[in-house]
This record gives sequence, C-alpha cells and structure tokens, in this order.
Amino acid sequence: MAPVELPDGLTLARTTPVFDEDSVPDGLLAAHQVAEGVWGLVVVVAGALDFVFEDEPSNVIHLLAGDRHVIPPQRPHHVQPVGAVTFCVEFHR
Repeated sequence: MAPVELPDGLTLARTTPVFDEDSVPDGLLAAHQVAEGVWGLVVVVAGALDFVFEDEPSNVIHLLAGDRHVIPPQRPHHVQPVGAVTFCVEFHR
C-alpha cells in the first residue's frame, strides 16, 4: 500500500507540464518508476485518472479532480486517463 502523505523533509524539485488525455506521454501509460531517492505526487486538476502499481494490478486507484496520490521511489506504476483529464506530476527530494 502506498503512503498517503509524502515523507517529512522533502522539497519540490520539479513539476511536469500539465498533461491531458491527448498529450500524456506514452511512457506514463506504460510501466515506469520514479528514481531512487525521489518521491512522486500525481495531481489531478480536472477529470479522472486511473493509477495502478504494477505489483497490485487489480487495485486500480481512481483519482478525480483535486485528488493527489503519492508515488514511492522505484515502485513501478502506470496511469490511464478516464475520458477528458488534466494532471501533472510533482517530484520531491
């Protein structure tokens, strides 16, 4: 199970552009992971996005506008837009 909050002491390193269902990079739709020592935070701005950890493929996490989801370092995952969506990913060190 993923942590609900980012660990204390992290600082925002960078944020991706805001993606939509047409501009989301193919790499985010396939299994990938955040680098060692880096935590991710997916932020849904509008619409809906499904988030899946590869080690729990049957546990689809359905995120809606305003939702945020923590991504631990080196844990493979992917996202899948559910219709129209806008979202970004923050990276914290």
